[in-house]
Amino acid sequence: MAATPGAAGIGELIVEADGGSRGNPGPAGYGAVVLDPVSGEPLAEAAEYIGVATNNVAEYRGLIAGLKAARELAPEASVRVRMDSKLVVEQMSGRWKIKHPDMKPLAAEAARVFPAAQVRYEWIPRERNKHADRLANEAMDAGKRGQRWQPGHSAAFAAARPAATGPGADTAAARVVGDHAAGAAKARAALAGTRPESGAGSVAGADARTEAGARTESGAAAGAGPVAAAALAVPPVGAAAAEATTPAVGWAAADLGAPTTLVLLRHGETALTPQKRFSGSGGSDPELSAAGRRQAEAAAALLAARGTVQEIVTSPLRRCRQTAAEVAERLGLEVRVEEGLREADFGAWEGLTFAEVRERYPDDLDAWLASPKAAPTGGESFAAVSRRVAAARDRLTTAHAGRTVLAVTHVTPIKTLVRLALGAPPESLFRMELSAASLSVVAYYRDGNASVRLLNDTSHLR
Repeated sequence: MAATPGAAGIGELIVEADGGSRGNPGPAGYGAVVLDPVSGEPLAEAAEYIGVATNNVAEYRGLIAGLKAARELAPEASVRVRMDSKLVVEQMSGRWKIKHPDMKPLAAEAARVFPAAQVRYEWIPRERNKHADRLANEAMDAGKRGQRWQPGHSAAFAAARPAATGPGADTAAARVVGDHAAGAAKARAALAGTRPESGAGSVAGADARTEAGARTESGAAAGAGPVAAAALAVPPVGAAAAEATTPAVGWAAADLGAPTTLVLLRHGETALTPQKRFSGSGGSDPELSAAGRRQAEAAAALLAARGTVQEIVTSPLRRCRQTAAEVAERLGLEVRVEEGLREADFGAWEGLTFAEVRERYPDDLDAWLASPKAAPTGGESFAAVSRRVAAARDRLTTAHAGRTVLAVTHVTPIKTLVRLALGAPPESLFRMELSAASLSVVAYYRDGNASVRLLNDTSHLR
């Protein structure tokens, strides 16, 4: 987007912004920095812990804060926004439609900060957005301690600027980015094409790091607890790798990055569900009941409110396709069928209750309960289901790396995915409760590890 003649005449400011959520939704925060376009020197910073929110909400909040910080420094400037959120960049550039109701007011607020002609948006890789990423994580760390982020304690600023030396070093070090008067003076100098005589020096470069490995590349505090640190750590690359700190005892240095997240939605009820009858892929393929359709609608409303799902896949069975269609309509997404997500084939047991199977096929039932290799009479064993579901999991995590995928499926596939993620024995399948239209979540990382984040959530049905 072209800048106005007036804005072009006085110069430009750069805003880099980011947001994050530890759980998505979970404890969230944002970070933003206003940069001198010539030297890259930080002129202002903003960061805040915002409570429980999604990644997208936190990213938009970071954008708004960054634009407002730039406006306070120089309302007449043209602004180049750089973010690693493709969603925000494309939506604010007008190339993608904003469908989610929670995003629309945030996008509108961001659009009001500057006249549209003064702002243009640019997507950058995550590794080039480290300053804003560190700020977001500092804000989340502060929130975890019950504190507010303070600009004077910004490790992100320390990493982005060189160490001050010489006679004015103490004064330069004492002046923090949060000093609005100093930042405004620097902004005016930058827009005028001159440099302030503050002894600030030039920027050390993109690989500048925080003090003595006190933080990970993503900004997660080393002492923030092993789960948080492991979930947020991003492995250093290049020369920075040599400076990486030793992880806490008991936690291996893992290549985590952004996980592929499977949101596992069991289909809504059918007529067979309340009667607790075996209903697999070898039976009558029942449709959703009226209660099941209401459950699907409730799940769709919750997922739309969260705004995190980027892809939808479903079992080929009718009850799952109907449930997936409800969600897809709310989210504006297409549905793809994944054959590997179908329910187990229960053979001759289809449509029967447990008591009826016990009466008719007692030996087969005992064998099935005792071994995952034993199949229902004429059906499919848990061992076979496990191989099929694991193959489907691998296809999904490869095809949608780093994204959030809704998988609408059945009891056995969901329990199997949870079991495999936990490394639990096959008999654990009989020790999990999984209600109709319940939600479970498993995250898969690049190093092969998995994390079960949610199991059998039915809060949207109450």
